[in-house]
Amino acid sequence: MNVQTFSALAEPNRLAIVDLLLDEPLPVGEIAGKLNLNQPQTSKHLRVLSEAGIVEVQPLANRRIYKLRPEPLQEMDQWLDSYRRMWESRMDRLEDYLNGLHEKNSG
Repeated sequence: MNVQTFSALAEPNRLAIVDLLLDEPLPVGEIAGKLNLNQPQTSKHLRVLSEAGIVEVQPLANRRIYKLRPEPLQEMDQWLDSYRRMWESRMDRLEDYLNGLHEKNSG
């Protein structure tokens, strides 16, 4: 798991940018407008996301269109999956234990 991915997503504005880009690729100006940020600030956040490999830029005439790269997010999901499985297993055991207590107290 790439620590740079977590670091990039830890900042709320960058996470908001990723949320916006889930729907569609967007130019810098539109991202800035939707998040009520100025363009230089937005560009700085996009640079960090780009360096982390989370977004990529596609030049289109005089505009720069940003889109998500799925690989870092898929990598994060795979890493989190091991924790999900562990917690699901623990919750299943807890459920079994509570059901046993309930049956013991009901019977």
